[in-house]
Amino acid sequence: MPQTKNLKKNLNFRSGFPLVGVLGAGQLGRMLALAGYPLGIQFRFLDLAPNSPAGQVAQAITGDFRDEATLQSFIEGVDVVTYEFENAPLETAEWIASRIPVFPTPIALKTAQDRLNEKNLFKRLGIETPCFAPVSSLNELHVACAEIGFPAVLKTRRLGYDGKGQWILNSLDESIKIWEEIEKDHVGEPISFILEGFIRFDREISIIAVRSRTGETVYYPLFENQHQGGILRITKSPAPDISLRLAKQATHAMTSLLDALDYVGVLTIEFFVYEDRLIANEIAPRVHNSGHGTIEGNECSQFENHLRAILGFPLGDVAPRGTSMMWNLLGEAPLTPDILSIPRTYLHLYGKEERPGRKIGHVTLLGESATELNDRFESVKKMAPQK
Repeated sequence: MPQTKNLKKNLNFRSGFPLVGVLGAGQLGRMLALAGYPLGIQFRFLDLAPNSPAGQVAQAITGDFRDEATLQSFIEGVDVVTYEFENAPLETAEWIASRIPVFPTPIALKTAQDRLNEKNLFKRLGIETPCFAPVSSLNELHVACAEIGFPAVLKTRRLGYDGKGQWILNSLDESIKIWEEIEKDHVGEPISFILEGFIRFDREISIIAVRSRTGETVYYPLFENQHQGGILRITKSPAPDISLRLAKQATHAMTSLLDALDYVGVLTIEFFVYEDRLIANEIAPRVHNSGHGTIEGNECSQFENHLRAILGFPLGDVAPRGTSMMWNLLGEAPLTPDILSIPRTYLHLYGKEERPGRKIGHVTLLGESATELNDRFESVKKMAPQK
């Protein structure tokens, strides 16, 4: 009891222990809560849908993100607000930030929500990115295609994820046909897209960094990511065979972004590796799928470190515990005893209804070598059917 009293006295929070509000209540929020409970952190989530993954383990409010009465109820007694997805309405984050701290700040949310804002920031900071041009009409698409060439990638400026809202263009005729289909789907609505040069990359990597309210910053070792159909399937950590020069380049780009956005929390940059160069693809102002393996694979997970950062606590050690691999489970969950029978293999299920192509969980595997991990992964795949 004396220890509890001393802890409450030392923490400057409304109820003695921190109450964190989270916009969104998906699996990322669920993992934030599970990481925070051992530290005495409490949570309140706000989501549009009932029966959310985070709502199964913490208090969750179902309501409209733009309804002021709902927002007032959500922030009552909350010490700090964060988000677990970057499509939370910007005006909601700004409304909350005028009343209590919000981290990352709304400017980071504004940047990540719009691919054009994101690419312009990369360009301003001298971070290499694919050539790009905004597109809002068929004429602008013609001009952009002439400047960028083929193949190219047409993307929605907002709301695209897991490969959705993207089209690979290989010719002008194909571009016109796709644009006509887009116009049919957006009758009477403004159309905002971005055209990017197609990068024939060698592989994809990501860097995850954490910056606290006090300015303390840590960088996780780089991650190598393998996508299928636009969805992340496998992440390896630390990324194998990364040169010191590329690692320094990734860290420098991350530092520039953290400073430019006056950032607090976990930030991720996804890169294409192309001809021994890093080309920035996009950022995520939140905990990230490529960092799921840090729960077991690193001394302190991205989820716990995000909470430490936004609350002003000292950041945790990001050193890896050997090598690790994270595999997203899609569509159908494996039998839990089957996975638990494999040594150094960790199952995370998100409490979601099974549906083809849906992320319903992940498996993390630890090992001392790539060979050991690959052998273990083959065992896991036999026990985990995918849809």
